[in-house]
Amino acid sequence: MPNDVMTIREMCEAYDVTPRTLRFYESKELLTPIRVGTKRLFTRRDRARLALILRGKRFGFSLEDIRQTLDLYDRDGGKTAQRQKAYELAMKRLAEMEAQRAELDVAIADLKAELGDAEAKGLVPRRAA
Repeated sequence: MPNDVMTIREMCEAYDVTPRTLRFYESKELLTPIRVGTKRLFTRRDRARLALILRGKRFGFSLEDIRQTLDLYDRDGGKTAQRQKAYELAMKRLAEMEAQRAELDVAIADLKAELGDAEAKGLVPRRAA
């Protein structure tokens, strides 16, 4: 088999995903493997797209955000529009994540204070230091 295509099994091993994941992304038209009977052959384009999808998911982007970014590349044949869109989405996501972290920091501090109060009142045994 030529090096420019991979089977579903090879994709699963290379990207640590399940066949179900690949079929899901295919059903959402994010990947478009070559179909030979029931066999799926993934091209370099599919591999590049999967790498971007997985990276986007790791950062918490929605599939729609990922699709829009991938579609920009397909439309203009270059990376300028795609990079700009990806940058804008990344800045927005970073702001959301930082806000979530700030909220989580407050919740953690509040919970620690409640636990400390319960310990100080003798309502529960003291935690080991």
